[in-house]
Amino acid sequence: MPDYYHKNYKAYHEKTFSIDPSSFLQPLAERLRPGASVLDVGCGSGRDILWMKKRGFKVTGFERSPGLAKLARDNTGCEIIEGDFTSFDFSTIRVDAIILVGSLVHTPHDRFSQVFKNITSPLSNHGNVLITLKEGHGIRKDSDNRTFYLYQDKDARKLFHTLGFKVCDFFRSVSKTGSGEVWLGYVLEKTK
Repeated sequence: MPDYYHKNYKAYHEKTFSIDPSSFLQPLAERLRPGASVLDVGCGSGRDILWMKKRGFKVTGFERSPGLAKLARDNTGCEIIEGDFTSFDFSTIRVDAIILVGSLVHTPHDRFSQVFKNITSPLSNHGNVLITLKEGHGIRKDSDNRTFYLYQDKDARKLFHTLGFKVCDFFRSVSKTGSGEVWLGYVLEKTK
């Protein structure tokens, strides 16, 4: 699966960059102070970074695919850290909020807590996370042979609570790519 985003970064950019992210970014933006620092992990080609930057937030991206990272730099003019979020040490970074739009959908259920804790380590108490997950049961492969780990709302909420986050906002939406898939979106606040 890691090869998909390395090899298909241009096609992925063309499929996702023009989607208007307002419906899922606005609930997070409304919770942040002006000029807040935001880390977009799995930022792709920079669509969400650009939206947040245009609203006055200080945004840094994080991306594993070198091709997508370059596109994100070109599209936003922001700093983009290249690395693998499953092993990168986020503890030296400090931010007010983290964006995980579709970023953890390929993370196996049994590794989710560990990866999520690492990624959210830059947050102080009351810091916010925007995360989207695909709705469903178990695991699904798509036509590109990518593996997706699916969630039910009640299970995701229990998981976030266990990890020390409360749900401040929730939305369910149909994919804007036309796939018909349903996304679960959460704005979380760190409570411990």
